[in-house]
Amino acid sequence: MRSVRFAADGRVRHGWAEGEGEGLVLRDESGRAFSPAQAVWLPPVEPGTILAVALNYADHAAELALAQPEAPALFLKPGHALVGHKGSVVLPRGVRHLHYEGELAVVIGRPARRVRPSEALEHVRGYTVANDVTARDFVADVFRPPTKAKGWDTFLPLGPWLVEGEIADPGRLAIRTLVNGEVRQEGTTADMVVSVADLVAYTSEFLTLMPGDVLLTGTPRGISPVRPGDVIRVEIEGVGALENRVVAEEDAGWAPPGGEGGTRRG
Repeated sequence: MRSVRFAADGRVRHGWAEGEGEGLVLRDESGRAFSPAQAVWLPPVEPGTILAVALNYADHAAELALAQPEAPALFLKPGHALVGHKGSVVLPRGVRHLHYEGELAVVIGRPARRVRPSEALEHVRGYTVANDVTARDFVADVFRPPTKAKGWDTFLPLGPWLVEGEIADPGRLAIRTLVNGEVRQEGTTADMVVSVADLVAYTSEFLTLMPGDVLLTGTPRGISPVRPGDVIRVEIEGVGALENRVVAEEDAGWAPPGGEGGTRRG
Protein backbone atom coordinates (compact mmCIF):
# COMPACT_ATOMS: atom_id res chain seq x y z
CA MET A 1 0.00 0.00 0.00
CA ARG A 2 1.18 3.54 -0.82
CA SER A 3 -0.25 5.95 1.75
CA VAL A 4 -0.44 9.62 0.79
CA ARG A 5 -1.30 13.03 2.18
CA PHE A 6 -2.32 15.74 -0.24
CA ALA A 7 -4.27 18.98 -0.41
CA ALA A 8 -7.20 19.33 -2.81
CA ASP A 9 -10.30 21.50 -2.89
CA GLY A 10 -9.03 23.57 0.00
CA ARG A 11 -8.37 20.84 2.55
CA VAL A 12 -5.85 18.21 3.54
CA ARG A 13 -6.74 14.65 2.59
CA HIS A 14 -5.34 11.28 3.65
CA GLY A 15 -5.55 8.27 1.38
CA TRP A 16 -3.55 6.14 -1.00
CA ALA A 17 -2.07 6.11 -4.50
CA GLU A 18 -3.17 3.79 -7.28
CA GLY A 19 -1.63 3.11 -10.67
CA GLU A 20 1.57 4.32 -12.29
CA GLY A 21 2.68 7.02 -14.68
CA GLU A 22 -0.16 8.63 -16.59
CA GLY A 23 -2.58 6.31 -14.80
CA LEU A 24 -1.62 7.49 -11.32
CA VAL A 25 -4.60 8.40 -9.15
CA LEU A 26 -4.74 9.71 -5.59
CA ARG A 27 -7.71 8.62 -3.50
CA ASP A 28 -8.77 10.25 -0.25
CA GLU A 29 -10.21 8.57 2.84
CA SER A 30 -13.66 8.47 1.24
CA GLY A 31 -12.34 6.85 -1.93
CA ARG A 32 -12.76 9.97 -4.07
CA ALA A 33 -10.20 10.06 -6.87
CA PHE A 34 -7.96 12.98 -7.79
CA SER A 35 -5.36 13.29 -10.49
CA PRO A 36 -1.93 14.55 -9.38
CA ALA A 37 -2.67 17.75 -11.31
CA GLN A 38 -5.61 18.43 -8.97
CA ALA A 39 -3.54 17.97 -5.81
CA VAL A 40 -0.64 19.45 -3.87
CA TRP A 41 1.59 16.67 -2.57
CA LEU A 42 2.27 16.84 1.16
CA PRO A 43 4.80 14.84 3.20
CA PRO A 44 3.15 11.44 3.77
CA VAL A 45 3.47 11.67 7.58
CA GLU A 46 3.54 14.37 10.27
CA PRO A 47 6.43 13.28 12.52
CA GLY A 48 6.92 14.38 16.07
CA THR A 49 10.62 13.56 15.81
CA ILE A 50 12.90 13.51 12.77
CA LEU A 51 16.26 11.92 13.49
CA ALA A 52 19.07 11.49 10.97
CA VAL A 53 22.38 9.65 10.96
CA ALA A 54 25.54 11.14 9.45
CA LEU A 55 28.25 9.21 7.61
CA ASN A 56 26.24 5.98 7.42
CA TYR A 57 27.81 5.07 4.08
CA ALA A 58 31.56 4.49 4.09
CA ASP A 59 31.98 5.90 0.58
CA HIS A 60 30.32 9.18 1.65
CA ALA A 61 32.65 9.45 4.65
CA ALA A 62 35.57 8.82 2.30
CA GLU A 63 34.55 11.55 -0.13
CA LEU A 64 34.52 13.98 2.80
CA ALA A 65 37.89 12.62 4.00
CA LEU A 66 36.41 11.76 7.40
CA ALA A 67 36.91 8.72 9.60
CA GLN A 68 33.95 6.48 10.28
CA PRO A 69 32.42 7.30 13.69
CA GLU A 70 32.53 4.53 16.28
CA ALA A 71 28.80 4.94 17.08
CA PRO A 72 25.96 6.31 14.95
CA ALA A 73 26.39 10.09 14.58
CA LEU A 74 22.83 11.32 15.07
CA PHE A 75 21.27 14.74 14.60
CA LEU A 76 17.76 16.20 14.50
CA LYS A 77 15.95 17.86 11.60
CA PRO A 78 13.12 20.28 12.47
CA GLY A 79 9.58 19.59 11.34
CA HIS A 80 9.28 22.90 9.53
CA ALA A 81 11.96 21.70 7.08
CA LEU A 82 9.46 19.26 5.56
CA VAL A 83 8.23 19.76 2.02
CA GLY A 84 6.30 17.38 -0.22
CA HIS A 85 6.97 15.81 -3.61
CA LYS A 86 7.10 18.48 -6.36
CA GLY A 87 7.47 21.22 -3.74
CA SER A 88 10.29 23.75 -3.94
CA VAL A 89 13.62 23.57 -2.16
CA VAL A 90 14.50 27.16 -1.31
CA LEU A 91 18.12 28.26 -1.64
CA PRO A 92 18.54 30.71 1.25
CA ARG A 93 19.96 34.12 0.49
CA GLY A 94 23.73 34.04 1.01
CA VAL A 95 24.13 30.24 0.89
CA ARG A 96 26.73 29.22 -1.70
CA HIS A 97 26.94 25.45 -1.24
CA LEU A 98 23.49 23.82 -1.26
CA HIS A 99 23.83 20.02 -1.41
CA TYR A 100 21.29 17.22 -1.90
CA GLU A 101 21.55 13.94 0.06
CA GLY A 102 19.24 11.20 -1.20
CA GLU A 103 18.21 8.84 1.60
CA LEU A 104 15.86 6.05 2.61
CA ALA A 105 13.48 7.28 5.32
CA VAL A 106 12.04 4.91 7.91
CA VAL A 107 8.64 5.68 9.46
CA ILE A 108 7.81 4.24 12.86
CA GLY A 109 4.47 2.48 13.30
CA ARG A 110 4.55 1.24 16.91
CA PRO A 111 6.18 2.83 19.98
CA ALA A 112 9.75 1.62 20.31
CA ARG A 113 11.64 1.78 23.60
CA ARG A 114 14.79 -0.31 24.16
CA VAL A 115 13.91 -2.75 21.39
CA ARG A 116 16.36 -5.40 20.20
CA PRO A 117 17.61 -5.37 16.58
CA SER A 118 15.86 -8.69 16.00
CA GLU A 119 12.48 -7.10 16.76
CA ALA A 120 13.13 -3.56 15.53
CA LEU A 121 11.51 -3.94 12.10
CA GLU A 122 8.25 -4.96 13.80
CA HIS A 123 8.03 -1.33 14.94
CA VAL A 124 8.38 0.07 11.41
CA ARG A 125 5.26 1.19 9.58
CA GLY A 126 6.90 1.72 6.21
CA TYR A 127 9.42 3.55 4.06
CA THR A 128 9.56 6.70 1.98
CA VAL A 129 12.13 8.76 0.07
CA ALA A 130 13.98 11.70 1.65
CA ASN A 131 16.38 14.40 0.59
CA ASP A 132 18.45 15.67 3.53
CA VAL A 133 19.22 19.07 1.98
CA THR A 134 22.30 20.70 3.50
CA ALA A 135 23.81 24.18 3.42
CA ARG A 136 27.35 22.92 3.59
CA ASP A 137 28.63 26.44 4.16
CA PHE A 138 27.74 25.90 7.83
CA VAL A 139 29.08 22.38 8.41
CA ALA A 140 32.01 23.00 10.71
CA ASP A 141 31.99 19.46 12.11
CA VAL A 142 30.19 16.76 10.15
CA PHE A 143 29.87 14.58 13.26
CA ARG A 144 27.64 17.26 14.80
CA PRO A 145 26.01 18.99 11.84
CA PRO A 146 24.81 22.41 13.02
CA THR A 147 21.16 23.28 12.88
CA LYS A 148 21.96 26.14 10.53
CA ALA A 149 23.24 23.64 7.95
CA LYS A 150 20.31 21.25 8.17
CA GLY A 151 17.33 23.14 9.52
CA TRP A 152 16.19 25.73 7.01
CA ASP A 153 12.61 25.73 5.73
CA THR A 154 12.18 23.21 2.85
CA PHE A 155 15.42 21.36 3.69
CA LEU A 156 13.66 17.99 4.00
CA PRO A 157 11.66 16.89 0.97
CA LEU A 158 9.80 13.69 1.87
CA GLY A 159 7.54 11.49 -0.24
CA PRO A 160 5.83 11.05 -2.53
CA TRP A 161 4.14 8.37 -0.43
CA LEU A 162 4.70 5.91 2.38
CA VAL A 163 5.14 2.31 1.24
CA GLU A 164 3.61 -0.03 3.82
CA GLY A 165 3.88 -3.81 4.03
CA GLU A 166 5.83 -4.25 0.78
CA ILE A 167 9.51 -3.93 1.72
CA ALA A 168 10.68 -7.17 3.28
CA ASP A 169 14.35 -6.19 3.44
CA PRO A 170 15.21 -2.46 3.57
CA GLY A 171 18.88 -3.40 3.36
CA ARG A 172 18.79 -4.41 -0.30
CA LEU A 173 17.41 -1.39 -2.16
CA ALA A 174 19.07 0.51 -5.00
CA ILE A 175 19.22 4.26 -4.42
CA ARG A 176 20.25 7.05 -6.75
CA THR A 177 19.96 10.81 -7.07
CA LEU A 178 19.72 12.69 -10.35
CA VAL A 179 20.07 16.42 -11.01
CA ASN A 180 18.46 17.58 -14.23
CA GLY A 181 18.43 13.96 -15.38
CA GLU A 182 22.13 13.36 -14.69
CA VAL A 183 22.97 10.64 -12.15
CA ARG A 184 24.97 12.13 -9.27
CA GLN A 185 24.56 9.45 -6.57
CA GLU A 186 24.18 5.72 -7.12
CA GLY A 187 24.39 3.05 -4.45
CA THR A 188 22.49 0.51 -2.42
CA THR A 189 21.18 0.42 1.13
CA ALA A 190 23.25 -2.76 1.52
CA ASP A 191 26.21 -0.39 1.94
CA MET A 192 24.82 1.25 5.08
CA VAL A 193 27.23 0.94 8.00
CA VAL A 194 24.36 0.76 10.50
CA SER A 195 21.34 -1.19 9.21
CA VAL A 196 17.75 -0.02 9.58
CA ALA A 197 17.11 -2.55 12.35
CA ASP A 198 20.27 -1.55 14.23
CA LEU A 199 19.47 2.14 13.82
CA VAL A 200 15.97 1.71 15.25
CA ALA A 201 17.32 -0.35 18.13
CA TYR A 202 20.18 2.04 18.89
CA THR A 203 17.93 5.10 18.84
CA SER A 204 15.31 3.45 21.02
CA GLU A 205 17.89 2.99 23.79
CA PHE A 206 17.57 6.65 24.75
CA LEU A 207 14.62 8.07 22.79
CA THR A 208 11.14 6.59 22.67
CA LEU A 209 10.17 6.40 19.02
CA MET A 210 6.49 7.09 18.43
CA PRO A 211 4.19 6.35 15.49
CA GLY A 212 4.93 8.73 12.63
CA ASP A 213 8.48 9.50 13.72
CA VAL A 214 11.03 9.48 10.90
CA LEU A 215 14.58 8.12 10.81
CA LEU A 216 16.84 9.20 7.94
CA THR A 217 19.40 6.52 7.20
CA GLY A 218 22.27 8.37 5.52
CA THR A 219 23.41 9.04 1.97
CA PRO A 220 25.91 7.42 -0.42
CA ARG A 221 28.77 9.29 -2.07
CA GLY A 222 28.18 11.79 -4.85
CA ILE A 223 27.05 15.00 -3.15
CA SER A 224 27.56 18.24 -5.09
CA PRO A 225 26.08 21.74 -5.19
CA VAL A 226 22.78 22.60 -6.85
CA ARG A 227 21.50 25.95 -8.07
CA PRO A 228 18.15 27.64 -8.72
CA GLY A 229 16.34 25.93 -11.56
CA ASP A 230 17.90 22.52 -10.89
CA VAL A 231 15.53 19.58 -10.46
CA ILE A 232 16.61 16.98 -7.88
CA ARG A 233 15.15 13.49 -8.19
CA VAL A 234 15.83 10.78 -5.59
CA GLU A 235 14.84 7.25 -6.59
CA ILE A 236 14.74 4.23 -4.28
CA GLU A 237 13.94 0.77 -5.57
CA GLY A 238 10.50 -0.43 -4.51
CA VAL A 239 9.76 2.82 -2.69
CA GLY A 240 9.37 5.60 -5.22
CA ALA A 241 10.82 8.75 -6.74
CA LEU A 242 10.89 12.14 -5.02
CA GLU A 243 11.32 15.21 -7.19
CA ASN A 244 11.84 18.84 -6.19
CA ARG A 245 13.03 22.00 -7.91
CA VAL A 246 15.48 24.46 -6.38
CA VAL A 247 14.35 28.08 -6.28
CA ALA A 248 16.12 31.18 -5.00
CA GLU A 249 14.74 32.68 -1.81
CA GLU A 250 13.92 35.97 -3.51
CA ASP A 251 11.76 34.12 -6.05
CA ALA A 252 10.07 31.74 -3.64
CA GLY A 253 7.84 33.98 -1.56
CA TRP A 254 7.09 32.74 1.92
CA ALA A 255 4.30 30.82 3.61
CA PRO A 256 4.29 29.86 7.30
CA PRO A 257 4.85 26.21 8.18
CA GLY A 258 1.50 24.49 7.78
CA GLY A 259 0.50 26.07 4.50
CA GLU A 260 -0.25 24.07 1.38
CA GLY A 261 2.82 25.67 -0.15
CA GLY A 262 4.91 22.93 1.26
CA THR A 263 6.24 22.79 4.81
CA ARG A 264 5.33 20.92 7.89
CA ARG A 265 1.67 20.56 8.63
CA GLY A 266 0.11 21.03 5.21
